[in-house]
Amino acid sequence: MQPIHCLHDFFTLTGAEVQLYHMGRRVQPCALETLAEFEQGDSAWPFPWQAKARLAMVFRLGEMTDPLIWFLALPLDEQGHLDAAQRDAFLERLLTTIGASAEAIDANQTSHIDNLMKDNPLAFTPPLAFQAVLHARASLDLGLAASQHLEPVEAFFSGQGNADWRALGLQGLADHVVRLDAETSRDLSARLPQLHNDVLTSLCYCLEHVSVDEAIAGALRSRGEQLARQGEIEAFCACVRAMGAAPRAQAGAWYDALLADPDACGPDVLAAMAARGWEHLEDAERLPGFLSRAAERDDADFLALARDLAQIPRLRLPVLMTLRHSAPGSAIARRLATVTAAPGEGA
Repeated sequence: MQPIHCLHDFFTLTGAEVQLYHMGRRVQPCALETLAEFEQGDSAWPFPWQAKARLAMVFRLGEMTDPLIWFLALPLDEQGHLDAAQRDAFLERLLTTIGASAEAIDANQTSHIDNLMKDNPLAFTPPLAFQAVLHARASLDLGLAASQHLEPVEAFFSGQGNADWRALGLQGLADHVVRLDAETSRDLSARLPQLHNDVLTSLCYCLEHVSVDEAIAGALRSRGEQLARQGEIEAFCACVRAMGAAPRAQAGAWYDALLADPDACGPDVLAAMAARGWEHLEDAERLPGFLSRAAERDDADFLALARDLAQIPRLRLPVLMTLRHSAPGSAIARRLATVTAAPGEGA
């Protein structure tokens, strides 16, 4: 029997059946090896959010029938590596519950394990759309049935029956989105231009977690541009967020058009790009354009956006280089000068 030193040890040495999911920037599967490398200090967390590694851990132990779900936000240092103090404290509580080694876990022990989330500083509650997509994806991955809310959504988008958009719940939309195939994607893209703004927004909050095809991406841009002209900012930004998982060429082209238009690229749009479309900012021209636009707008939190992107390992160096080599007198240089001067002014 081996001792348990980290969360990875807990899952592997106890023989848990486990599925891990990123819960920070997007709900997506996380390999157990990614957690192992992160806890060992070999790699930074790939998708940080608000200086945390946010994870959903869906697992069964022993003779459990229904899986437990832990939502843990592990603190990161400035380099995106694990700040282990709170993780270690949580492990100590865990090992007090089950014993310090990978012994067989009986049913009485498992009844106490889920209580570890109570008063746990690492625990967090994801937004409702994240929860819905997580439950949909985990059910699919575990071979479990979708929720009862899927049927009216399928009927609505396929044009069968008399389903009303008001009957489309968030969980049903999430169940539908994670199961998209060529046929259902075609049906969805055909209905998307006419969707009521409320259901469109909820749909986009689910679509942002899955890869969408060219047809859906085209419909998202067309509808988003229409919403922008109508001043429907929330629904417009939802389309921008959903475009984050679209094909690079289409998403990049729309982002370029938005960044070129100062009237279209307000603080909410910039935040949507950074939060869900960060992969499309990994571009030698688009990233400086994004940071410049953010710096130009007094209503955008330039420093927060730059820090957020710099925490992503693949973007850290490009962001820092863009800031460091900003031209004197440029919007970026002026913002950085303001940040640098602020402490002296208050002294």
